Amino acid sequence: MNATNPITPEAIQEDMRYLQLLSHSFPTIADASTEIINLEAILNLPKGTEHFLADLHGEYEAFQHVLRNASGAIKRKVNEIFGNTLRETEKKELCTLIYYPEQKLELVKAVETDLEDWYVITLNQLVRVCQNVSSKYTRSKVRKSLPEEFSYIIQELLHENSMDPNKQAYINVIVSTIISTGRADDFIVAMCNLIQQLTIDMLHILGDIFDRGPAPHRIMDILCDYHSFDVQWGNHDILWMGAAAGNDCCMANVLRLAMRYGNLSVLEDGYGINLLPLATFAMETYADDPCSLFGPKVEQEDRNNYNAKTLRMIAQMHKAISVIQFKLEAEIIRRRPDFGMDDRMLLHRIDFNRNCILLPDGKEYELKDSFLPTVDPADPYRLTDEEKEIMQKLHRSFVSSEKLKKHMRCLFRYGCMYTVTNSNLLFHASIPLNADGSLKEVSIAGKTYKGRELLEKVGHLIRTAYFAERENKDKPFAIDYMWYLWCGKDSPAFDKDKMATFERYFLKEKELHKEVKGYYYTLRNEERICDMLLDEFGVEGEHRHIINGHVPVKTTQGENPIKANGKLMVIDGGFSKAYHSETGIAGYTLVYHSRGFQLVQHEPFTSMQKAIEEGQDIKSSTQIVEMSSKRMMVKDTDKGRELVTQINDLRKLLTAYRTGLIKEKAN
Repeated sequence: MNATNPITPEAIQEDMRYLQLLSHSFPTIADASTEIINLEAILNLPKGTEHFLADLHGEYEAFQHVLRNASGAIKRKVNEIFGNTLRETEKKELCTLIYYPEQKLELVKAVETDLEDWYVITLNQLVRVCQNVSSKYTRSKVRKSLPEEFSYIIQELLHENSMDPNKQAYINVIVSTIISTGRADDFIVAMCNLIQQLTIDMLHILGDIFDRGPAPHRIMDILCDYHSFDVQWGNHDILWMGAAAGNDCCMANVLRLAMRYGNLSVLEDGYGINLLPLATFAMETYADDPCSLFGPKVEQEDRNNYNAKTLRMIAQMHKAISVIQFKLEAEIIRRRPDFGMDDRMLLHRIDFNRNCILLPDGKEYELKDSFLPTVDPADPYRLTDEEKEIMQKLHRSFVSSEKLKKHMRCLFRYGCMYTVTNSNLLFHASIPLNADGSLKEVSIAGKTYKGRELLEKVGHLIRTAYFAERENKDKPFAIDYMWYLWCGKDSPAFDKDKMATFERYFLKEKELHKEVKGYYYTLRNEERICDMLLDEFGVEGEHRHIINGHVPVKTTQGENPIKANGKLMVIDGGFSKAYHSETGIAGYTLVYHSRGFQLVQHEPFTSMQKAIEEGQDIKSSTQIVEMSSKRMMVKDTDKGRELVTQINDLRKLLTAYRTGLIKEKAN
């Protein structure tokens, strides 16, 4: 990049209005010159480290541990810094302290006999780690990351060399004073949090924060306060966004999934959704029904958290909300024939006398369960009065939940359908394709869209559904479309021929449970298809990639997450416990630092308690995806291109000052 192109008088005249505005921020030649020097220096620093994660599915403990240990990067840095000067147990203790400072301090203070000596040693170790992780940033950026109360002290410790005899006593006094004033614990916590923050410069979440796992709301709490991140919405996120926007179908699906995985606490404790009316109705309606097909999928180690009575109640609620869901979905399908989802209306196909169903394929199948007392064979999609009342109460709970509103605002502020960053195209699931690999035209409200235009239209509809005023004529369609994005065959967040919810519950034939994926999922293995998509989204660069989640990579079956000769990376490694047996691992982190790409493969996380008490880290193995002999600098990134533009503007301002076109302002 060249930031020193000759500046012509014509260029200055064209930009005069903007340069006048810029002069308010840099009122003198000295101010503009200083900023140019600063920005030029930043361009020649190594790029910050980006972390990519997908399909977290509510696994809060594993997610927050991966953030705390920076996908193993902090452990590697501690090993590099201290090598053989510390024993393995000491390095493990230091890492655990960095990950969980408050909790680890409590354990140390309970057993340490010479606490002051431990403080001195530990503070010096933390300073060395912090110096290492902050070395690729400007002092200005590090300063902005510092906690206000310790900002000056940390700056002094980071930028002074304790090996210098003239400075050694100065540093020692700072450390001893921190201890003598009783601030050591707070200072250690601040240093550990700073190390965590500086090790991950940017976090990308490729969708599906919600559903299955026990605490998506706690993941959202972390993200809402995180220093730098973005989200590419997945179909599970869109489902929750639809529920928050007032779509009853989305609410019913959210509730059904919570019952399916036994996660009532997410709704009740996390978001204050009142489930009592549904529970009362379900226990009365299915009092004599074992509801055996609707027992929650709870991992064996978590079974002790539920007694038999609770499991039965969840199964009853699960069945009740599933039936309500099928009825509500039929309302949208009838209202929106252009969605093309008539084949998902199945209740009217049931023969209750013969306990079977005639599917659209013309074949008849026996039902595993035909006890559906709220389904009227004469009008199967009509909600009973009790069901209507339940949905009205649930609707009020969802749209009035302040915690849900906060989290949705965060998802909208930092999220979108796709992102292009540093020659990488990020989206959750799919770009609908035809069999020949061409972009599929998808009809939305009578107009067709494809590729980039499709994702942008979808993103616009999602925002319309949530933010548009009630009087907006497009809002009702947009709200309905939120449900289509969850399960519609041409949805870029889903892209399968159907969501076989009914079949999985009620029919034993496994072939009917299969959801056939769109052409994208096979064609993406071809380099030419990836290149076509990268061109479609305007992704440039010598080394450019597509990064996806959504479909778990089955490593146990030999599947490779790196596809299309390195052009595509699928990073759904199965954070959710429900997928561990399928993937054989417990998630991926794709790490993009100044040397290139590394894929970190995680083993299942035991627990936060064991991590703190026993120093049990997530076992992670690293696969080199793409490394470069030339280190990538800030000037090689999107941010660098922005800075070069700023430098050119400032150079124009300097010329305007020096030629008298703009007068310097008095300080």
